[in-house]
Amino acid sequence: MAEGDTLINALVGGVAAIVLSFIPLSPVLGGAIAGYLQGGSRNDGLRVGAYSGVVAAIPLALFFVFAVFVFGVFGIFAAGPGGGGSGAVGGTVLLLFVVVFGLIVAAVYTVGLGAVGGWLGNYVKYDTDLLE
Repeated sequence: MAEGDTLINALVGGVAAIVLSFIPLSPVLGGAIAGYLQGGSRNDGLRVGAYSGVVAAIPLALFFVFAVFVFGVFGIFAAGPGGGGSGAVGGTVLLLFVVVFGLIVAAVYTVGLGAVGGWLGNYVKYDTDLLE
């Protein structure tokens, strides 16, 4: 993990955020790891932290796609034959809206907190003697 290798550092930070997902605000920790490893300026730490947040958001996106598929199919077949499919379609559209909104909130959460963590990781590396 060379200093300045953005892709590797973002992957390391993203995987750390995923592994630590049982801890609240884990994207900050993943971004901090990526920002610390990245080095460079504060903007470099911010950028690699945001990238680590994108990596950490991938499992969330896959979960939301799976949820839409499962509940969408369940909603369409729940009406049954002759059950008037318009209610099922309306419920599916509502579910899709809720899931897309949840996906946007989750993406802002992981990417934003990852960027904050990247900035903090860069700060710890250069302006403190915490990890020397």
